[in-house]
Amino acid sequence: MRVDIVLYDGFDELDAVGPYEVFSTAAAFGADFDVRLVTLDDREQVTASHGLRVGVDGVLPDSDADDRSGLLIVPGGGWNDRSEAGARAEAERGAIPHAVSDLYDAGATVASVCTGGMLLATAGLTDGRPAVTHGGALDDLRASGADVVDARFVDDGDLLTAGGVTSGIDLSLHLVEREAGAEIADRVAAELEYERRETPYRG
Repeated sequence: MRVDIVLYDGFDELDAVGPYEVFSTAAAFGADFDVRLVTLDDREQVTASHGLRVGVDGVLPDSDADDRSGLLIVPGGGWNDRSEAGARAEAERGAIPHAVSDLYDAGATVASVCTGGMLLATAGLTDGRPAVTHGGALDDLRASGADVVDARFVDDGDLLTAGGVTSGIDLSLHLVEREAGAEIADRVAAELEYERRETPYRG
């Protein structure tokens, strides 16, 4: 499965790096994941919310490309403090929500971490569906039309959302288990020395 984590200036580091490490470790243990850090535009690096500069693997494929995402992960960052760079700025710009919507319509599973859920909401994907985001943005998510639930992460089939920052690791381990089995997910958690919170809210 092609796993693309879409980056933008101002994303929260752990929102993206946590899932990247989970899926990369799962691939090393034999799971069929090809995980990449991608952007919408052709560039060499992205500056995250705390100043970390991250290299990228390429550009997010179009929804009609042969190598399009099977799973797209959208990190958050910069929503609650209205940063000049971050999820709120990207929601206003509109390019990421549009790309997310196109890939979802083409059959990709879409997942968000933290306020990346607001980019899914801007795309209209969470309308009337169970979802969660960072605690500081729950009112915004509710106002967007989502059915906000009290959960660390939500599995609604082809749409998954996680709460604040570290919950992206739990979400990713859940997806590894869903796609590659509990044995590999448990091995990844043990390798990361991470204590799983395993039970999602299911829509």
